[in-house]
Amino acid sequence: MWGYRSREVARLLGLSVNQVRAYVRAGFLPARRGPRGELRFSFQDLVLLRAASGLLKARVPARRVKRALLRLKQQLPEGKPLAGVHIVAEGDQIVVREGGAVWQPESGQVVFDFEVSHLAAKVAPLVRKATRKGTGAGELTVEDWYRWACDLEDGAPEQAREAYRRVLALEPEHPDAHVNLGRLLHEAGDVQEAEEHYRRALKVRPDDSTAAFNLAVALEDLHRDEEALEVYEQAVAADPLNADAHFNAARLCERLGRHAQALRHLGAYRKLTRRR
Repeated sequence: MWGYRSREVARLLGLSVNQVRAYVRAGFLPARRGPRGELRFSFQDLVLLRAASGLLKARVPARRVKRALLRLKQQLPEGKPLAGVHIVAEGDQIVVREGGAVWQPESGQVVFDFEVSHLAAKVAPLVRKATRKGTGAGELTVEDWYRWACDLEDGAPEQAREAYRRVLALEPEHPDAHVNLGRLLHEAGDVQEAEEHYRRALKVRPDDSTAAFNLAVALEDLHRDEEALEVYEQAVAADPLNADAHFNAARLCERLGRHAQALRHLGAYRKLTRRR
C-alpha cells in the first residue's frame, strides 16, 4: 500500500514515466517493487529524484550527481521528515540545504545558512487519497501509517496528526509516533497533550534525548521550570552532545538562581558549538 507509483512520481516532478525509470536504471535510486512488481518510491526518493533532475538540467555531470545523492541518502536516514531539504547546483558545486544547515554532500562541508522546500505540499493530496483508500479495507500496516504520517507533516500537519493517531491505535507504545505527534500538537498550541505523548515515548524509550528535550520545552511553555530543568538534565544525560539542551538548561539555571550549574551547562554548550 505504501509508496508512490512511477506515474504519480512523473506527474509530481514534471518528468516522463520513462525518465523516472531511466533514473532508477542509472542507479540514482534503488529499485523497490510493490506486490505486483511495480516500482514504488518513498518520499525520500522523490526528494532525491527531483534533485537529480534539477542537477542534470543544470549540466552537472551524472557521475557527480550520483555520488552526491548517494552521500546525501546516507546522511538523511529513512523515517526522517525531509520536506525541509533542497538541493541545488551553485556554480560547479552541489549544495544541500536542510532548514538552517547547508552542506556539500560530497565533502560534508558547511557552506551557509538557508531554509525551504515545497514538495510535501504537492505530495499531501496523494497521501490523503491513499490513506482514505486504506482506511476501509484495513490494508495499511503500522509502518504504512507511520511513513504516510512522516510524508504529510510539512504539507498537511492536521492529516499527519491523524495518521500518527492511527499508528498509535494499532501500536499504542510506538515511541517515534508519540514523539512526532507530540511535536505536531506542540506546534499547534496543544502543549498539555504534547506533554502526554512525550512522556509516553520516554516510558518506552527512557534514553530518548529528543523526547526528553521536547518534553522540557513543553514544561517551560507550561511555566513549570523546576520540572523542565530536571528533564533537560535527562536529555543531556542521554546525549551529552545535545547543545540545545545544555543551552536551555543554562538559561533555566540562571533564572532559578543556580549559577554554578548554569556555568557548567554553558561551558558544555560553548565547547560543543566551537566544534561546528
